[in-house]
Amino acid sequence: MPNVKIEASWKEALAPEFEKPYFANLVAFLKQEKADGKTIYPPGPLIFNAYDTTPIDRVKVVILGQDPYHNPGQAMGLSFSVPKGVRIPPSLRNMYKEIHTSLEIPPAPHGDLTHWAKQGVFLLNSMLTVERNQPGSHKRSGWQFFTDASIRTISERRDHVVFMLWGAFARNKKSFIDDSRHLILESPHPSPFSADRGFFGNDHFRRANEYLEQHGKSPIDWRVEG
Repeated sequence: MPNVKIEASWKEALAPEFEKPYFANLVAFLKQEKADGKTIYPPGPLIFNAYDTTPIDRVKVVILGQDPYHNPGQAMGLSFSVPKGVRIPPSLRNMYKEIHTSLEIPPAPHGDLTHWAKQGVFLLNSMLTVERNQPGSHKRSGWQFFTDASIRTISERRDHVVFMLWGAFARNKKSFIDDSRHLILESPHPSPFSADRGFFGNDHFRRANEYLEQHGKSPIDWRVEG
């Protein structure tokens, strides 16, 4: 098995993926991008941050994004999340608005969602890397095979996980999820271009906690620390 630096439970669960040709091609692609002098986000140690922060046996909720942020200083390997001190992106700001409306939790002062991830919210982007200032630049790199396998593995190995699928791209992943064992919540994306068409008022954060509690799991504290 290639020496991929990823949290141990995920390394075991996804072991077959590391041996597949697409993964070798993906590693070669990223090495070539770096050799060509391109800036790739997030930084290498944070590519698998979602996996490292949320081991598979702790996953309660999956929030699926598409690409890492492509501007300097934003991407940190957790979907929708940015480091403290970085301006909160519009989609995340709208997520905070929905949480405020649904759960009366005031919007957070920053965009670092590590507190969610540590509680079991798997903040997964379908593509785990992107070239600086080039959105969608790695969508044919092979990451989608790896992250699709991650979704399938959660569906197969875990019970009573909440999958939040926002927008057409995320909703297309529904076929990887066993809806007899898990809760799938769908709505438009929180982007300013679509939030008014059904993201606002979807009550996903409240409904997720109700479902978790119904199945004997502790709810997520949707506040963001610090």
